[in-house]
Amino acid sequence: MVLSELGKSINNAIKKLSNATIINEEVLKSMLTDICRALVLADVNIKLVNKLRENVRKAIDFEEMASGLNKRRMIQSAVFQELVKLVDSGVKPWQPRKGKPNVIMFVGLQGSGKTTTCTKLAYYYQRKNWKTCLVCADTFRAGAFDQIRQNALKARVPFYGSRTEVDPAVIAYEGVEKFKDENFEIIIVDTSGRHKQEDALFEEMLQVYNSINPDNVVFVMDATIGQACESQARAFKEKVDVASVIITKLDGHAKGGGALSAVAATKAPIIFIGTGEHIDAFEQFKTKPFIRKLLNMGDIEGLIDKVNELKLDENEELLDKLKHGQFTLRDMYEQFQNIMKMGPFSQIMSMIPGFNDFMTKGHEKDSMDRLKKLMTIMDSMTDEELDHKDGAKFLTKTPTRVSRVARGSGTLPREVNELLSQHGKFAQMVKKMGGMKGLFKPGGMDKNTNPAQMARFNGQIARLMDPNVLHKMGGMNGLQSMMRQFQQGPGTS
Repeated sequence: MVLSELGKSINNAIKKLSNATIINEEVLKSMLTDICRALVLADVNIKLVNKLRENVRKAIDFEEMASGLNKRRMIQSAVFQELVKLVDSGVKPWQPRKGKPNVIMFVGLQGSGKTTTCTKLAYYYQRKNWKTCLVCADTFRAGAFDQIRQNALKARVPFYGSRTEVDPAVIAYEGVEKFKDENFEIIIVDTSGRHKQEDALFEEMLQVYNSINPDNVVFVMDATIGQACESQARAFKEKVDVASVIITKLDGHAKGGGALSAVAATKAPIIFIGTGEHIDAFEQFKTKPFIRKLLNMGDIEGLIDKVNELKLDENEELLDKLKHGQFTLRDMYEQFQNIMKMGPFSQIMSMIPGFNDFMTKGHEKDSMDRLKKLMTIMDSMTDEELDHKDGAKFLTKTPTRVSRVARGSGTLPREVNELLSQHGKFAQMVKKMGGMKGLFKPGGMDKNTNPAQMARFNGQIARLMDPNVLHKMGGMNGLQSMMRQFQQGPGTS
């Protein structure tokens, strides 16, 4: 998880408020000491840490605080606001324009993950229905052309490069012009990096910059160098107009907090963060949702965006089935496919309040393997079994069918029956949803269903959940709060 240790340390400090019988100056001082220690260990600049401490103390004046106010909530709110300021550059990030060519030039030192990040950004916009492409203008590093070619093929993104041309400015110009003529919307240009901040790097960078006149210059930065990010970012900003920053390798390094706060101090907005090696281990950086996830408060808005990307509301056949309370094994299979399309499990889980530390990398692999096994079991079923209105009963009443599916999928009959039992629970919930008048009408659940119906629906979901999972979400109140946010849709972050 991104900066999980820092998040745990800050959360443990804030929990002192809940455990204290009386909230006073001493409790506040102890909590702030723990938070500041955690930030310093994450390599955040000591001046920024001291400023955070001072601002929280100024915001909380126990003597002037009116009686009856919720002191715990006020302190938590003050800490949240100051953590947001710590990573907020205060500058609105550049946004691409739909239907027009947007040229994005990548710069940075060698080894920062620049070429991989180019592909991740192209893949991100491609999934959002932008026409994206890549240009390899890195002629310095051996293997750069082959790397971007392999990455582009994997992501199914068109690319341009040359094995013979040695002038990166020429390659960049030719590639950009080619893709402009072909009406591409996102044109990402990868440039050469160096081991040190050499004059030759900056000279070449300026030549490429002048040849393509990019709409956005993105500086890719390695989180492992911590506070040193600030001097790097400033050096690049002095030479070219760096408009955005992407920080890589945030998934497993203690200095990530230092990198984030250092970049914010340069007034260059962070637009994305790299959270792993995979092509979809890449998140858009928004300050408030990021701090919410760090503090285990979730990011429902981000989760809604992920769900909306699947365009489930355009699947009229599925919606019609749900209206009539029908949910086949094939429907379950397709929803498993959708879950896998949403990205890394850990990324999704961190968006649910209380779940930021729920899934380690080991747990994530186990969950993905479990999901793949369930899909393999269903791959061994016939069309008749998958499309039957009551597939679970249809299979279990004929034991030979269960045995055949187990043999075909290399699993045990017990595992097949567990899948069928899970499907039965989902189908039962869908049947109850189908009986809720107004649930599938335009306008959303909250406008078309009465509170009693929604309470019964939430109760059904709660009964299907693991008690430990429900507890992590904050019990029934937490579940109902999350469901309300889903019904209302994304708000402002």
